[in-house]
Parts: sequence; structure tokens; C-alpha cells
Amino acid sequence: MSILVFLEHHGNELQKGSLSVLSKAASLGAGDVYGVVAGSGVRELASGAGKYGASKVFVADDPALEAPLPQPRVDVIATLVREQSIDTVLLAQSVLAADVAAGLSARLDAGLNWELVDIEEQDGKLVGTRPALADSVYVQVGWKGEPCIGIFRSGTFDPKETGGEAEVVDTPVQLEDFSTAATMIEQAHEEQQGPSIEDADVIVAGGRGLGGPENFTLVEELAKALGGAVAATRAVVDAGWYPYATQVGQTGKTVSPKLYVACGISGAIQHKVGMQSSSVIVAINKDPNAPIFEYSDLGVVGDVHEVVPKLTELVKQRKRSAS
Repeated sequence: MSILVFLEHHGNELQKGSLSVLSKAASLGAGDVYGVVAGSGVRELASGAGKYGASKVFVADDPALEAPLPQPRVDVIATLVREQSIDTVLLAQSVLAADVAAGLSARLDAGLNWELVDIEEQDGKLVGTRPALADSVYVQVGWKGEPCIGIFRSGTFDPKETGGEAEVVDTPVQLEDFSTAATMIEQAHEEQQGPSIEDADVIVAGGRGLGGPENFTLVEELAKALGGAVAATRAVVDAGWYPYATQVGQTGKTVSPKLYVACGISGAIQHKVGMQSSSVIVAINKDPNAPIFEYSDLGVVGDVHEVVPKLTELVKQRKRSAS
């Protein structure tokens, strides 16, 4: 069995999600585990993948791959799958990875399973686990043939360093005519302070219970005191109170911080999907019957406008006394 993991990068850094999938693939002990990095000026990134279990990393380094467009990457990976007899391709969930996976599935006539939260070997074949029925159940899924393609839900695993070095192999880049038809005109980067919600150990999230966008300062101050990131619910984002990049839930991002503080969030199933894997969930809501209390570890029944400022001040006091 041979597994190829798409190692997505932003700037000069391999993404945490990709390294998580790589280390999970290596932990299976099911055969050869490779990585592939595609971009321009990316060769230096490849060697670092060895620490997460890759025995070999293929590098497609070409100016034509500078823009994060999917089809050129489909060309690179499809060629590798054919030439190296790869039977499984795994990716971490992202906008780019979803496009690449779909393109690979069509190009290779291969089966695609998405939203995976686990994978294991059974009788020489890989079997995935994914949620169904709005995350109320988990089902096992497989592939009818090879190659198998799977996308893992973000935040499912943490990258684990196991040591080791990867053999770096340069691979030629040959693009199809139609893969060069699209041109990226501009790429914008959102300015942010502090960690992203995907990488943060602490997340403070706000919901409609805050009452209005101006009250998100309560959440921001608590997040700053805790050294965490700010998140929001779909209702808040749809109302224009906070950016979509911070949305947690079924149609947003999946997070798994050590601490998740939900402020004024009722806890609909769509939101639960995105944050239920948090280590500790603390809910603050004035409605004692709010669904979020059913799956939170700690619950505070009270007005967020009164509780959150006091909590923020207590955190600040504790930090001052510790320093």
C-alpha cells in the first residue's frame, strides 16, 4: 500500500492540517507514506515533512505553480499517482484541497470520500469514518477501487512529530493546456492579530445572544486576556456582525482547541458540528434550557454582558498576580 498526502502550504509554511493528515497516515503502518509539495520556490519546505512520517516527498517546483490554483496541482498529483503506482491520496480539508480532490476524482475516475474524521486498515484495505445525519451518527466508508481519495475534516488530528528525514525527489511539471487557462489576478490576505481559529488553543466565540456587533468587544477582550482567538456563529456572520473567516460550524470551520468559551450561543446542531471536539467547552447563556448546556463541560446561566466582563477582569488579575 502506498499513500500520498497533499502538503498544502501558505507562504513559507506547510499547513497544520496537511501535517496532521501526514502523521495520521504514517501511524497506520500500512505501507509507504509520501508527501507532495507543489508551488514555486517550495523545495525548502519538503525536508520538514520527514518529521511527521513521510519517507519521501515529491517536489513540483515551477513558476507555473506559484498561484494556488487547483488544476495545475491536479496535473502534478495525477502524474505521480500513475507513475508511482499510488493507491491512496489523502488531503486535509481546505478550499484548495477540495478543488484538487474533485479534479483528481474526475481525472483518475477514482472514488472520493470527504469529511473523514478517522481512517484505519482492515484486512489490507483502508476504511474511513465520517459523520452523517448532521453529525448524529458516524459511519464507516470504503472505496470500490483504486486509487482511493479522501479528505479529512479540519481539526480532526494534531500533527505529531515522530522524527526521521524524508528523501526529497524533484518531479517534472507538465501541465495540460486547459490547466493553464485560468489566471489568478489578485490574492488578498486578511489582516489578523493573534492565532487563527484553526490553530488556537483557546477560542472565545460569540453568538446572537451578544445583542449586536458592538458587543463583540466583550468577546475580543476575553480572547485577548486568554491569549486566544475570536470565533462566531453562522447567525452572527449572516447578520454581518463578524467576518466569515471566523465562522465555526457545519458551513464554517471545524476547530478543536483545548478551551472553547461560547458566549451567548444557543448551541444548534450546526454549530455543535464545528466545535464538539474541543477538549473543554464552557458555555455562558441566560437561557437555562439552551441546547449548548447539554454538551458543555461547564455552564454559566447568566447574562453575557455581566458575566464576560467579570471573567475577563478575573483572568487579567490572575495573570498580573502570576507575573
